[in-house]
Amino acid sequence: MLSRRQILLAPLLLAACGKGAEHRTRPLFAADTHPDEYPTVQALHAIDRLLNERTNGEMRVRVYAGGQMGAEKDTLEITVFGGLDLNRVNLAPLNSIVPESIALALPFIFRSISHARAVFDGSVGRTILNAMRPHGLYGLCYYDSGARSFYNTKRPIRTPDDLRGLKIRVQNSDIYVGMVQALGANPTPIPYGEVYQALVQGVVDGAENNWPSYESSRHYEVARNYSLTRHVMAPEVLVASERSWTRMTPEEQSYLQAAAIDSVPLMRDMWDARVDSSRNRVLKSGVDLVEDLDHAAFAERMLPVWDQFLTTPALRALADDIVNVSADDSEESTHD
Repeated sequence: MLSRRQILLAPLLLAACGKGAEHRTRPLFAADTHPDEYPTVQALHAIDRLLNERTNGEMRVRVYAGGQMGAEKDTLEITVFGGLDLNRVNLAPLNSIVPESIALALPFIFRSISHARAVFDGSVGRTILNAMRPHGLYGLCYYDSGARSFYNTKRPIRTPDDLRGLKIRVQNSDIYVGMVQALGANPTPIPYGEVYQALVQGVVDGAENNWPSYESSRHYEVARNYSLTRHVMAPEVLVASERSWTRMTPEEQSYLQAAAIDSVPLMRDMWDARVDSSRNRVLKSGVDLVEDLDHAAFAERMLPVWDQFLTTPALRALADDIVNVSADDSEESTHD
């Protein structure tokens, strides 16, 4: 018996082997692991609407949301092959494929959401997107993934020393492991879906994530201390298959790139609204929010982590460029 995923993949992979003219007779296939109502998925639907309007229906996007195509590691491989035309992925899986993307994942490299968005929208962000082409991917745009902060079941976190000895769940990422180790805590990579039970059972003492994830996962019911460290603001990325991109005409490429860029403000508006609602719901439940943090002390602990991952002069220069991007940090809001 074929699985639902195999049935869905069959026409995609067959289409990937077709000629350019045949490619243009079908919609672009797009994958996202988030559910359909999530801001990034809605942004993909917006791209479909924009292309439909601007090309009189000649270009469309068929969105496969909710992980129908598999985990992001799998969908990235399919995208490189050309079986998927578009793919919304978290930055973490790209770190091992595109070294330049590591700079965006460094802890405390961004001063604020405004600073992060200025980087994503500017020349530094485009440089990193362009670096994806030799690896079979064409970077179209960035979507927000918010600011990640620590939460735990034990105590308020105000300084790095407050984390000492705590078991903190992290993504399966060398950067996150190195960051937590540098703060004196014990990094524990476990699947996201297992974190709630791990908190309940004491397998881990805490985790780190943005407001919407903290709220929708119900982690706030167990880990009642949320410290607004904002240690990572790494984005999500919309990539196209390089194979699909090169089969398009210059006009089609222009339409797709413009639609992707135009979807970003819509995604951000939805994301900001979701952050506000999640934060309000969590705070109404009585969670202990810690905002009076020694951010300088946290950032100082990250210097060895930066040295560990900025392994070439080019990567170091890229990180310096990010730090030097100007932004009105005074406009920082609760959208973190």
